[in-house]
Amino acid sequence: MLAPEPPLADWLAEFDALIERSPGFFAGRPLVLDLSALPPGKEDDGKLMAHLAGSSVRVMAIEGRQPADLASDMPPIITGGREIRPAEDEPSAQQKAPAPPPPKAALTLESPVRSGQSVTYLDGDVIVVGSVGSGAEIVAGGSIHVCGTLRGRAIAGTVGNADARIFCRKLEAELLAIDGLYLTADGMDPQLRGRAAKVWLTGDTMMMTALD
Repeated sequence: MLAPEPPLADWLAEFDALIERSPGFFAGRPLVLDLSALPPGKEDDGKLMAHLAGSSVRVMAIEGRQPADLASDMPPIITGGREIRPAEDEPSAQQKAPAPPPPKAALTLESPVRSGQSVTYLDGDVIVVGSVGSGAEIVAGGSIHVCGTLRGRAIAGTVGNADARIFCRKLEAELLAIDGLYLTADGMDPQLRGRAAKVWLTGDTMMMTALD
């Protein structure tokens, strides 16, 4: 996570000094940008994003802003997000989260979601018959089901649904999030990469298990 602080010019100077000392420190690493310490401003936020992009920083999601405060081309918002580590073992039957209620509606995408595309559907589940490309994102109010490879970002339960799940046939995601809790690729169990997987929450713990 990056959390800029005011005055922004001083923070950027320190950031640039870090990049100069370690040019590859952030290269290829998906990050969450926490803007809660900075006053809202679409133009200023856009300049900050451009500055970070020039240093090969990949911002996967944003904290500390309301949707109206961001331009339409900014990454998705994670409300109250915080990074968590996945549990190593599946919980017992007594500890498992209750099954989610049937969604009000489901959006089915018959074609793949290609790199750079963004799909937002807050009324229920999103079902992708194909794959989700690198750099693409799926944002759902309910669960996310990907019948192919899940790359890019999958953000489920965005309307406060902690019972939302993420399913995929092949896990290669850059970021997974459910109800504001998120996990980047670096924190995912490497043994699950490339496998069919299910992701869900039990309390404040993100659970991940293989389906094959």
